[in-house]
Amino acid sequence: MTECAQQRNKEKNYYIISYGCQMNQYDSECLAGQLGAAGYLCTEDPEKADIILINTCCVRESAEKKIYGKIGEFKRLKTANPSLIIGIAGCMAQKDQAAIFKKAPHVDIVLGTHNINQLLDLVQEKQSHNEKILAVDNAVKRSTLDIPAARNGQISAWVPIMYGCNNFCTYCIVPYVRGREQSRPADDILKEMKELAQRGFKEVTLLGQNVNSYGKDAGSSTDFADLLSVIDKESGIERIRYMTSHPRDINDKVLSAIKESRHICEHFHLPVQSGSNAILKAMNRGYTTEEYRSLIHKIRTIFPDSALTTDLIVGFPGETDELFEETLQFVNSIRFDASYTFLYSPRSGTPAATMSAQVPEKIKKERLNRLMLVQNDISLDINKKLEGSCLEVLVEGPSKNDQDTVTGRTRTNKIVLWKKTGQDIPGSLAHIIITHAQTWVLKGERC
Repeated sequence: MTECAQQRNKEKNYYIISYGCQMNQYDSECLAGQLGAAGYLCTEDPEKADIILINTCCVRESAEKKIYGKIGEFKRLKTANPSLIIGIAGCMAQKDQAAIFKKAPHVDIVLGTHNINQLLDLVQEKQSHNEKILAVDNAVKRSTLDIPAARNGQISAWVPIMYGCNNFCTYCIVPYVRGREQSRPADDILKEMKELAQRGFKEVTLLGQNVNSYGKDAGSSTDFADLLSVIDKESGIERIRYMTSHPRDINDKVLSAIKESRHICEHFHLPVQSGSNAILKAMNRGYTTEEYRSLIHKIRTIFPDSALTTDLIVGFPGETDELFEETLQFVNSIRFDASYTFLYSPRSGTPAATMSAQVPEKIKKERLNRLMLVQNDISLDINKKLEGSCLEVLVEGPSKNDQDTVTGRTRTNKIVLWKKTGQDIPGSLAHIIITHAQTWVLKGERC
């Protein structure tokens, strides 16, 4: 996806393409914000760009190969316009560093995950000296308030509350490219959210690799539950979401803060990754299926109308047919509203990549298809139970596929579609009665 900001009357253009997670999308907004503040315009056409930035992801090697292919496509533009600046940012930049210049000599700047706020200085340095620039620090040295973010939209926004991860799941590269956990000061987070509320934003998603660890790294007296309570009462934001929660670290204090809040949404995304204790141990997840099941029981007791979603990895090293069947049984018993399912992909630099008993690709695909069929049936059944109910929906705007249809989201993060009525102002709240449920969307009409 490309990231475009509010444009100013200036001749030079930038083009940003972003891969990966929500944190990467936010970082792309920060890159765009700096360029916009310097007078650059956003363009959707790389042919017209004076600066091209590729914000990368390296969670999977297949994604990394795709990104290098995209970088190669821009070599033609660099040959035609030697003054064009091509920069590589994000997790792949942090991991590969100077190796990127060898693989793609037409790249000018490699910008690590901890150096986002240095973009303009690096662009100026490149323009002055015309030398390749490597800017990759190994620790977070930025304050988000120092970076003007060009928000991609006017209703919902991302707000990072912490950077990095301390968990070291055996399949994950994130701790190596995003660093150790570092929490932002609560006052900075609250200030940013108040500014977004003043600008008319209605929904904010708090970002962190493990938001439940907020405050632990700094020895702060403010933990995640305290942060939720403060921003619920003082930020002025209508809907507050957060991701991602590690199942091991969510606690009663957090659940109590959500229960007592007005604006924190009743959607719990808790990545379980596997329904097999043997695989969870090999993944270094730090909990068992029994502990996860107990947590879900507690959440559903406190929040009977909540939605539960998860992430699942299929084909992790050592996953036998019997262990995969445990995951299917687990999914059938827990009954998630939705699951984001992935084939395990070896990631060099992680312990799992060197484990024995790697699962053949064909078997992984077969298991993934079976899991998706099971989950789709569950999702449809859960959604069908919402038919006839009137739900509060945040209006997002016209559907991309049909301008006469409006789209929005419930507090539980379900997508709702209904026919345009003339009252459907983006950012407003509508009450929609659900007339027809599908696997991924709900359809309805105004109550």
